[in-house]
Amino acid sequence: MDLYDVIHRRRDVRAEFTGAPVPDDALDRVLRAAHAAPSVGNTQPWDFVLVRDPDTRHRFHQHVQTERDTFAATLDDAAAARFAQIKIDGVLESTLSVVVTYDAARGGPAVLGRHAIADAGLYSVCLAIQNLWLAATAEGLGVGWVSFYREPFLADLLDIPAGIRPVAWLCLGPVTHLEAVPDLVRHGWRTGRPLAAAVHTDHWPT
Repeated sequence: MDLYDVIHRRRDVRAEFTGAPVPDDALDRVLRAAHAAPSVGNTQPWDFVLVRDPDTRHRFHQHVQTERDTFAATLDDAAAARFAQIKIDGVLESTLSVVVTYDAARGGPAVLGRHAIADAGLYSVCLAIQNLWLAATAEGLGVGWVSFYREPFLADLLDIPAGIRPVAWLCLGPVTHLEAVPDLVRHGWRTGRPLAAAVHTDHWPT
Protein backbone atom coordinates (compact mmCIF):
# COMPACT_ATOMS: atom_id res chain seq x y z
CA MET A 1 0.00 0.00 0.00
CA ASP A 2 1.00 3.58 -0.59
CA LEU A 3 2.04 5.36 2.62
CA TYR A 4 -0.86 7.80 2.43
CA ASP A 5 -3.31 4.93 1.91
CA VAL A 6 -1.95 3.25 5.03
CA ILE A 7 -2.28 6.44 7.08
CA HIS A 8 -5.91 6.94 6.10
CA ARG A 9 -6.88 3.23 6.27
CA ARG A 10 -5.52 2.83 9.81
CA ARG A 11 -8.22 2.21 12.39
CA ASP A 12 -8.44 1.56 16.11
CA VAL A 13 -9.67 -2.04 15.89
CA ARG A 14 -12.02 -3.63 18.43
CA ALA A 15 -14.53 -6.12 17.05
CA GLU A 16 -12.88 -7.07 13.77
CA PHE A 17 -10.12 -9.40 15.04
CA THR A 18 -10.40 -12.95 13.66
CA GLY A 19 -8.53 -14.63 16.52
CA ALA A 20 -5.92 -16.03 14.12
CA PRO A 21 -2.26 -15.81 15.15
CA VAL A 22 0.06 -13.13 13.84
CA PRO A 23 2.57 -14.69 11.42
CA ASP A 24 6.06 -14.62 12.88
CA ASP A 25 7.60 -12.90 9.85
CA ALA A 26 4.94 -10.16 9.88
CA LEU A 27 5.39 -9.64 13.61
CA ASP A 28 9.13 -9.27 13.14
CA ARG A 29 8.63 -6.64 10.43
CA VAL A 30 6.12 -4.73 12.54
CA LEU A 31 8.40 -4.69 15.60
CA ARG A 32 11.40 -3.69 13.50
CA ALA A 33 9.38 -0.78 12.12
CA ALA A 34 8.50 0.28 15.66
CA HIS A 35 12.12 -0.02 16.77
CA ALA A 36 13.20 2.15 13.82
CA ALA A 37 11.29 5.16 15.16
CA PRO A 38 13.21 8.36 15.91
CA SER A 39 13.97 8.97 19.57
CA VAL A 40 15.33 11.84 21.61
CA GLY A 41 19.08 11.47 22.07
CA ASN A 42 18.84 8.16 20.16
CA THR A 43 17.87 6.60 23.50
CA GLN A 44 15.24 4.18 22.10
CA PRO A 45 13.46 4.33 25.49
CA TRP A 46 10.85 1.74 24.58
CA ASP A 47 10.45 -1.99 25.23
CA PHE A 48 7.82 -4.34 23.80
CA VAL A 49 6.19 -6.98 26.00
CA LEU A 50 4.43 -9.63 23.89
CA VAL A 51 1.41 -10.95 25.78
CA ARG A 52 -0.05 -14.23 24.54
CA ASP A 53 -0.94 -15.94 27.82
CA PRO A 54 -4.75 -16.37 27.98
CA ASP A 55 -4.91 -16.00 31.77
CA THR A 56 -2.99 -12.72 31.67
CA ARG A 57 -5.23 -11.39 28.93
CA HIS A 58 -8.38 -12.42 30.84
CA ARG A 59 -7.17 -10.71 34.01
CA PHE A 60 -6.42 -7.54 32.08
CA HIS A 61 -9.78 -7.71 30.34
CA GLN A 62 -11.61 -7.92 33.66
CA HIS A 63 -9.73 -4.83 34.83
CA VAL A 64 -10.64 -3.00 31.62
CA GLN A 65 -14.32 -3.79 32.13
CA THR A 66 -14.16 -2.38 35.66
CA GLU A 67 -12.65 0.83 34.32
CA ARG A 68 -15.30 0.95 31.61
CA ASP A 69 -17.98 0.86 34.30
CA THR A 70 -16.17 3.59 36.23
CA PHE A 71 -16.17 5.86 33.17
CA ALA A 72 -19.78 5.05 32.26
CA ALA A 73 -20.89 6.15 35.72
CA THR A 74 -19.61 9.67 35.00
CA LEU A 75 -21.78 10.16 31.90
CA ASP A 76 -25.19 11.72 31.53
CA ASP A 77 -27.99 9.51 30.22
CA ALA A 78 -27.56 10.42 26.54
CA ALA A 79 -23.80 9.94 26.55
CA ALA A 80 -24.12 6.72 28.54
CA ALA A 81 -26.54 5.35 25.94
CA ARG A 82 -24.08 6.14 23.14
CA PHE A 83 -21.16 4.73 25.11
CA ALA A 84 -23.03 1.47 25.77
CA GLN A 85 -22.93 0.75 22.03
CA ILE A 86 -19.16 1.23 21.72
CA LYS A 87 -16.80 -1.71 22.09
CA ILE A 88 -13.66 -0.47 23.86
CA ASP A 89 -11.21 -3.37 23.46
CA GLY A 90 -10.26 -6.52 21.56
CA VAL A 91 -8.18 -8.07 24.35
CA LEU A 92 -9.89 -11.47 24.14
CA GLU A 93 -10.61 -11.39 20.41
CA SER A 94 -6.97 -10.92 19.41
CA THR A 95 -4.48 -13.65 20.31
CA LEU A 96 -1.57 -11.26 20.83
CA SER A 97 -1.12 -7.99 22.65
CA VAL A 98 1.95 -5.76 22.67
CA VAL A 99 2.55 -3.61 25.73
CA VAL A 100 4.88 -0.70 24.94
CA THR A 101 6.81 0.79 27.84
CA TYR A 102 8.90 3.89 28.51
CA ASP A 103 12.18 3.90 30.44
CA ALA A 104 13.00 7.51 31.32
CA ALA A 105 16.42 6.49 32.68
CA ARG A 106 17.68 4.99 29.44
CA GLY A 107 20.52 7.04 28.01
CA GLY A 108 20.68 9.19 31.14
CA PRO A 109 21.47 11.15 33.08
CA ALA A 110 22.27 13.57 30.23
CA VAL A 111 19.83 12.84 27.40
CA LEU A 112 20.67 14.99 24.41
CA GLY A 113 17.58 17.01 23.48
CA ARG A 114 15.56 16.33 26.63
CA HIS A 115 16.96 18.94 29.00
CA ALA A 116 14.23 21.50 28.21
CA ILE A 117 11.35 19.14 27.36
CA ALA A 118 11.01 16.40 29.96
CA ASP A 119 8.36 14.55 27.95
CA ALA A 120 10.51 14.20 24.80
CA GLY A 121 11.25 10.58 25.72
CA LEU A 122 7.55 9.82 26.09
CA TYR A 123 6.93 11.43 22.71
CA SER A 124 9.58 9.10 21.27
CA VAL A 125 7.66 6.08 22.55
CA CYS A 126 4.51 7.41 20.87
CA LEU A 127 6.42 7.61 17.58
CA ALA A 128 7.37 3.94 17.96
CA ILE A 129 3.71 3.10 18.57
CA GLN A 130 2.68 4.99 15.45
CA ASN A 131 5.33 3.17 13.40
CA LEU A 132 4.04 -0.15 14.73
CA TRP A 133 0.46 0.79 13.92
CA LEU A 134 1.17 1.88 10.35
CA ALA A 135 3.38 -1.16 9.67
CA ALA A 136 0.65 -3.46 10.98
CA THR A 137 -1.89 -1.76 8.71
CA ALA A 138 0.42 -2.25 5.74
CA GLU A 139 0.64 -5.96 6.69
CA GLY A 140 -3.15 -6.28 6.68
CA LEU A 141 -3.25 -6.53 10.48
CA GLY A 142 -5.33 -4.56 12.93
CA VAL A 143 -4.27 -2.71 16.07
CA GLY A 144 -6.41 -1.58 18.98
CA TRP A 145 -5.02 0.75 21.66
CA VAL A 146 -6.68 -0.07 25.00
CA SER A 147 -6.73 2.95 27.30
CA PHE A 148 -9.17 1.84 30.01
CA TYR A 149 -6.65 0.72 32.63
CA ARG A 150 -4.63 1.95 35.59
CA GLU A 151 -0.88 1.96 35.06
CA PRO A 152 -0.05 0.46 38.49
CA PHE A 153 -2.36 -2.50 37.77
CA LEU A 154 -0.70 -3.20 34.43
CA ALA A 155 2.81 -2.80 35.83
CA ASP A 156 2.00 -5.32 38.56
CA LEU A 157 0.31 -7.71 36.12
CA LEU A 158 3.38 -7.87 33.86
CA ASP A 159 6.06 -7.50 36.56
CA ILE A 160 7.24 -4.23 35.03
CA PRO A 161 10.01 -2.76 37.22
CA ALA A 162 9.58 0.46 39.14
CA GLY A 163 10.55 3.49 37.07
CA ILE A 164 9.38 1.97 33.78
CA ARG A 165 6.03 3.25 32.60
CA PRO A 166 3.52 1.14 30.60
CA VAL A 167 2.37 3.51 27.87
CA ALA A 168 0.13 1.36 25.69
CA TRP A 169 -1.59 -2.01 25.60
CA LEU A 170 -2.00 -2.74 21.89
CA CYS A 171 -4.15 -5.60 20.64
CA LEU A 172 -2.63 -6.94 17.42
CA GLY A 173 -3.87 -9.50 14.93
CA PRO A 174 -5.48 -10.43 11.63
CA VAL A 175 -8.84 -8.80 10.98
CA THR A 176 -11.86 -9.47 8.83
CA HIS A 177 -11.74 -5.88 7.59
CA LEU A 178 -11.00 -2.32 8.62
CA GLU A 179 -14.02 -0.08 8.99
CA ALA A 180 -14.30 2.74 6.45
CA VAL A 181 -15.52 5.10 9.19
CA PRO A 182 -13.92 5.20 12.66
CA ASP A 183 -16.01 3.65 15.43
CA LEU A 184 -16.48 6.84 17.45
CA VAL A 185 -17.80 8.61 14.37
CA ARG A 186 -20.10 5.72 13.41
CA HIS A 187 -21.57 5.60 16.91
CA GLY A 188 -22.09 9.36 17.11
CA TRP A 189 -19.61 9.89 19.94
CA ARG A 190 -17.46 12.51 18.21
CA THR A 191 -16.67 13.61 14.67
CA GLY A 192 -13.28 14.79 13.44
CA ARG A 193 -12.16 18.38 12.89
CA PRO A 194 -11.42 19.58 9.36
CA LEU A 195 -7.75 20.30 8.68
CA ALA A 196 -8.51 23.99 8.07
CA ALA A 197 -9.63 24.34 11.69
CA ALA A 198 -6.30 23.01 12.95
CA VAL A 199 -3.86 25.00 10.79
CA HIS A 200 -2.75 28.49 11.90
CA THR A 201 -0.14 30.88 10.52
CA ASP A 202 2.58 32.56 12.61
CA HIS A 203 0.59 32.73 15.85
CA TRP A 204 -2.48 31.40 17.62
CA PRO A 205 -5.64 32.96 16.17
CA THR A 206 -7.29 35.65 18.25
